[in-house]
Amino acid sequence: MAKIITVDENDRMIGWKERKLLNTSDIYRVTALWATNPQEKILLAKRALTKKHDPGKWGPAVSGTVEKGEKYSENIAKETEEEIGLVNCNFKKADKVRIFGKHAFFLQLFKCTIDKNLNKLIIQKEEVMEIRWFTKDEIKKIFQKDPGSFLTCFEKILKVFDLS
Repeated sequence: MAKIITVDENDRMIGWKERKLLNTSDIYRVTALWATNPQEKILLAKRALTKKHDPGKWGPAVSGTVEKGEKYSENIAKETEEEIGLVNCNFKKADKVRIFGKHAFFLQLFKCTIDKNLNKLIIQKEEVMEIRWFTKDEIKKIFQKDPGSFLTCFEKILKVFDLS
């Protein structure tokens, strides 16, 4: 069973717990990938319906919870390979945001450019139901009309990438 890194209010590691033992007072670390293509479309992923948090919701192309022994950068590389089959991406660190609510975590965002058709990506069905390229305007329009179809923290992600 994977152990999740727990941190304090300043993102300093204080320990780790098995995922099933995390409670609402625990703060942990998450990574997410904001992937664009050369045409400036944005790759979003719809989470599998079997996911405990936000099943069936749209979010960044890749996301993952940082586990014991991992750095943020190692986690995003691992999750990108597992969830959409990409290796050796040129990740650039973006903002880190603190998420409060039902779950408390630090979300380290990464960005990269992917020059591949969707049919060249291999999605992990246990994690991802669907992936799709969106224009900025499509995301804004859908989010304004139906914010509930996105991750609960998606509004903060939109602000980081100037789409709010």
